[in-house]
Amino acid sequence: MNTARLGTRLGALELPNPVLTAAGCGGTGRELAQFFDLDRLGAFVTTSVMTQPRAGRPTPRMAETPSGLLTAMGLPGPGIEGFLERDLPWLAEQDVHTIVSVAGNSVEEFGELARRLRGVPGIAAIEVNVACPNVEDRGRMFAWHPGAAASVVRAVKAHARPGVPVLAKLAPDVTDIVTIALACVDAGAEGLTLINTLEGMAIDTGTLRPALTGVSGGLSGPALRPLALRCVYQVHAALPGVPIIGVGGVSSGLDALEFVLAGASAVAVGTTLFHDPMAVPRILRELDEALAVRSIGRIGDVVGLAHKPAGFVPPQVLPEPPVPATEPDRDPDPRAGSEYASEPLSGPAPAGPGN
Repeated sequence: MNTARLGTRLGALELPNPVLTAAGCGGTGRELAQFFDLDRLGAFVTTSVMTQPRAGRPTPRMAETPSGLLTAMGLPGPGIEGFLERDLPWLAEQDVHTIVSVAGNSVEEFGELARRLRGVPGIAAIEVNVACPNVEDRGRMFAWHPGAAASVVRAVKAHARPGVPVLAKLAPDVTDIVTIALACVDAGAEGLTLINTLEGMAIDTGTLRPALTGVSGGLSGPALRPLALRCVYQVHAALPGVPIIGVGGVSSGLDALEFVLAGASAVAVGTTLFHDPMAVPRILRELDEALAVRSIGRIGDVVGLAHKPAGFVPPQVLPEPPVPATEPDRDPDPRAGSEYASEPLSGPAPAGPGN
């Protein structure tokens, strides 16, 4: 595997490769470590951490759908105390870049989480999950309004350790995701994660009731990928200098390449891990092979390539050398190369009028 070809950047953060885990899909990391070494990841993104421990919603809180998965977990977790005491130190021992996802029900809670993380080593970046209900606004999601999303990002930036990138994770079920992205970047976000799940539901025709205890849940998996690609493409077009982590239905190396071409500098794998815990090493290998087949020298050279006009070839994409035209076979002149080569051939003059 070509490590030089796969290295990428999220602003000031350098990553060994562009394949990450999606928040909430890798557990504490211990679950995935049974299948592969976590240092093979570009980065491990934690489950969203809140100030207090949460048991989450009662079951059933997951339901399969065609080409997707509905989840209504309720953000279960140990709270910031348990996370700092048990989970983050263990991740630091794995020699993996750790991006800590934070969630809250108020701007103050987000700020408090960033403050608690400020002096803690081993944090590569903070991902702000703005798809959380704002208790101060009738439970409306922060991600639904540019001002609310920006206020959360601003609070995290104010308390986070300088030099630690802050990434805003946005929801797709909004009128204009570009407007939300612009607001978050103006508030100080150095990067964006696109996208969170899309709200949906399923009904159990056996019980004749909703399949999830919470009625609705977040849709993820391959069914979400076309929507996620559209969001990445649109936001990159508006903010080409802002790094993006593409999330939504990544299950192969070619899926990852699609996101990169749309404008993502990295991708996060989520739902696929539930049925293929070895998905990350496989996707990374497939992505490397896809780049090699296309003569792509560095993945950074094709970030957003789908926005370029037809025929555009980045410097590191090496075109096939032209095949030289072959001359038709002809009988060689036996006198070529001799001292007589410049002399006219002798012989009778051709017949013509008067001869």
